[in-house]
Amino acid sequence: MLNRLSTGFGAMAFSGLPSASAEATRYLDRKPRVKSVIFCYMSGGVSHVDSFDPKPRLAEEAGKPMPMKVERTMFNQNGNIFPSPFTFREHGQSGLPISSMFPHVAESADDLAVIRSMTSKVNEHAQGNYFFHTGFPLIGHPSAGAWMSYGLGTENRNLPGYVVLQSGGAGLPHGGKGNFSNGYLPATHQGSIIEVDAKEPVHNIRPTDGATDQRGKLDFIGSMDKGFLSAVGGQDAVETAIQNYETAYRMQSAVPELCDLRGESEATKKLYGIGHPNAVTGAYARQCLLARRLVERGVRFIELSCLPQKAGGGQGANPWDQHGGLEKGHRNMALQVDQPIGGLLKDLKRRGLLEDTLVIWAGEFGRTPFHQGSDGRDHNPYGFSIWLAGGGVKGGTVYGATDDYGYHVVENRCEVHDLWATVLHLMGVDHLKLTYRYSGRDMRLTDVHGNVLHDVLA
Repeated sequence: MLNRLSTGFGAMAFSGLPSASAEATRYLDRKPRVKSVIFCYMSGGVSHVDSFDPKPRLAEEAGKPMPMKVERTMFNQNGNIFPSPFTFREHGQSGLPISSMFPHVAESADDLAVIRSMTSKVNEHAQGNYFFHTGFPLIGHPSAGAWMSYGLGTENRNLPGYVVLQSGGAGLPHGGKGNFSNGYLPATHQGSIIEVDAKEPVHNIRPTDGATDQRGKLDFIGSMDKGFLSAVGGQDAVETAIQNYETAYRMQSAVPELCDLRGESEATKKLYGIGHPNAVTGAYARQCLLARRLVERGVRFIELSCLPQKAGGGQGANPWDQHGGLEKGHRNMALQVDQPIGGLLKDLKRRGLLEDTLVIWAGEFGRTPFHQGSDGRDHNPYGFSIWLAGGGVKGGTVYGATDDYGYHVVENRCEVHDLWATVLHLMGVDHLKLTYRYSGRDMRLTDVHGNVLHDVLA
């Protein structure tokens, strides 16, 4: 009897869960400008004074002591003023200055809104990663992607609402999977890692038994969970388990189709850098192309992962972290990500997808304007640069400023809570209202902070 009725029980169990359409509208309070977010996370801390915040004074006073108090740094091996080894040039009709590290991204200068006044409360990688992803410097809180999946749902029931892409053996940022956690939100909103160039992009995604047997087993488990759920009077953990079983089942066909690039033209692959002589560029390019394909499939939040450097400084978990050999290390990392991200921006725009997709480029902090050792820079959380591009963003603009040395913010100081408040605003959500009751308190991504950065919005 159970075998004959199992499909019915499974359908009943799943019908008791919130529908995708209900999820996608419960927190909307305005027409969204953005449907999906692509987060290009530059783990390790990119030097802003070498990328998007040119400081001529560093060259003018190269080798001199800093003319102001130097704050304690991560290693406290602080030297004199260190000029950028890279050149800056104005790009696009806007004349946005961009470093020679990023010639491909620079071709989309008029689509970028550069925020030069980002700050962080922490100066260490794991805490910095948690703070940037969750708004809190400690593990245990939901990531921004989890919050957006929770508040807005997904437009594709065959894929998770929050996906983290990896390739080429990319490691996790310091802090590990806690950066992609659902925290106290239902587990269905945790980031799902897809290794885009692996034989098995999601571990254990391929069934070990026939589809009929597997469907029958899944429906039987669903019916038992449904009975348990009725007995205990409703539990997020049980509801989430049922939903995760169903999503995983549908991912068995959706993920291989997603990762199959045979339908992409050779021109598109070349645009992104797939097949690039530098293997890590080609690997990161696959992530960028998969990000576009996920946007097309209605996934809400996609995060990309940098690959470790085999040479040129930086560690596997934080490859932009050049405490020494900054020029070589940053040049290698820029080679990895520049063409793929530049290709992503162009491809999204020509397909009309950039209008309702937001691309975020950021690391956990910046780097000091003075030497660490002979040719490195230490961490600088007092002022650094990120950029946004896409739906609702005023392209070709600069918001905020650091001082003449790129050390401290002197205009329009902001932090990650302001960023996420702005992103949610673009997605049609008031960040003050997106809350979850946990441990007697209404928690939110922006904690008790956050202001929408209206000056960067179109």
